[in-house]
Amino acid sequence: MNFETYPFEKLNQLLENVTPNPDYSALSLTIGEPQFETPAFILDALKDASELLNKYPKTAGETELREGMLTYNKKRFDLSLTNDQIIPTFGTREVLFNFPQFLLHDVENPVMVFPNPFYQIYEGAAKVSRAEVIYLNLNEANQFQPVVDEEALAKADLVILNSPNNPTSSVMSMDDLKHWVELALKHDFVLLNDECYVDLYLDAALPSLLNASMEVGNESFKNVLVINSISKRSSAPGLRSGFIAGDAEILKEYMVYRTYVGCASPLPLQYAAAAAWADQEHVDTFRAKYKKNFEVAKEILGTEAPEATFYIWLKVEDEIAFTTKLYQEYNLKVLPGSFLGREGEGQGYVRLALVYEEKQTREALQRIARCLEE
Repeated sequence: MNFETYPFEKLNQLLENVTPNPDYSALSLTIGEPQFETPAFILDALKDASELLNKYPKTAGETELREGMLTYNKKRFDLSLTNDQIIPTFGTREVLFNFPQFLLHDVENPVMVFPNPFYQIYEGAAKVSRAEVIYLNLNEANQFQPVVDEEALAKADLVILNSPNNPTSSVMSMDDLKHWVELALKHDFVLLNDECYVDLYLDAALPSLLNASMEVGNESFKNVLVINSISKRSSAPGLRSGFIAGDAEILKEYMVYRTYVGCASPLPLQYAAAAAWADQEHVDTFRAKYKKNFEVAKEILGTEAPEATFYIWLKVEDEIAFTTKLYQEYNLKVLPGSFLGREGEGQGYVRLALVYEEKQTREALQRIARCLEE
């Protein structure tokens, strides 16, 4: 299989022969990995369940984990999901990779549609699924919103949205989400929203695609699915806890498929994740940190804060030259936007992940400001 080199490996290759300025300590804003400590109550739950390592976990997830996820969806989105409408997953990367393979396996000429630039696992899943890819190009001209082409959608089998979006930080409105649900029903494609950043809103809470489905009367979530992860919201990427939720008919068969995949989460991780999913207060603490980081960014770079995520999609003249110079002269790594896009999308941008405490964030942004001024 001919997989595209992953963005972070491309970055390593770009900077391989570049010597960073030793006058600065090394900093990196490349990976969307929260650098805050995981809350103590989650760690305590992990420790308390550590003796369960002598037992095999259920592929379907323990009752406690499912209850935590159902509680989260009720508290956060006022969604009264049933057990057959949700499946715990080992984070969301694995489900984004294997769900398209499951869904498209028996389709003769499968077609996948997803945003561009994108989280590269979408592309990997398309390659393994032998799917034709149609891009929803996100750029300044369309305000980084996916543009509907109904002629293309008419032949789509799976459409992946990503709102709030990585890497552009754009957010789709409720009206836009509702329109996409209507399109999924009209053209009979499966619509999946990657909602890993939906809890990292800065002001007003954001809806789920499942809320939009309810709003248009699709209360059974026919053709509609969402995925979510604990990694960003709880600063606990090591727990590898996520879920896929929505259309029970699709999930019933997908659950059978998953029994063969062998990606059940270890029991101690499930119990720790159950505690994290059921609690929202700790997430509010992290959101306050991200909001402060965006305030610092506006002060130093003049950038406006997005509605959600912890990313800045920073416009520069030449993203490759800027990334190289920033590392060489200021010992700071960022990710070129062109590494995240295809067909020219992402060029002229770098992605900044503001995942540190304010002091380190301020230092990193000041280095960027100096580099931009030169």
